[in-house]
Amino acid sequence: MHITAKADYAVRTLVELAAVGGRRPAKAEALATAQGIPHKFLESVLSDLRRADLVCSRRGPDGGYWLAREASDISVADVIRAVEGPLASVRGQRPEDAEYAGPAEPLTRVWLAVRVNLRAVLEAVSLADIVGDDLPDFVGELISEPTAWARR
Repeated sequence: MHITAKADYAVRTLVELAAVGGRRPAKAEALATAQGIPHKFLESVLSDLRRADLVCSRRGPDGGYWLAREASDISVADVIRAVEGPLASVRGQRPEDAEYAGPAEPLTRVWLAVRVNLRAVLEAVSLADIVGDDLPDFVGELISEPTAWARR
């Protein structure tokens, strides 16, 4: 899986919002500075997050951005889908719609399994889990595998 800068910035931005209380407005400039995100890029990301109803915003001196719902109700998968679309796609289509002939036919099942595994992690981890450094136990088990940290 390729995690784009946009997806990474979106997750980091919402984690930052969750860390500052989630429901209090935070300025885009402050979010950008806190996470080292280019301000112009962040404005685009925040626009996508607002359209996906993950953040609310208000203009003016008391304005800013805040979470549209509780941090525990927003998964990493929700954030990635908001800025990138489906978690797994094959040539721009859903894995179950990918059709192959001959010996490549089982490949559809491989792509489906990849999506299932992505969902298993990304839908189970919420912003609150990240802010509280309280990730689900299975995440720790996955990264404790000797191959988890090996580059290939």
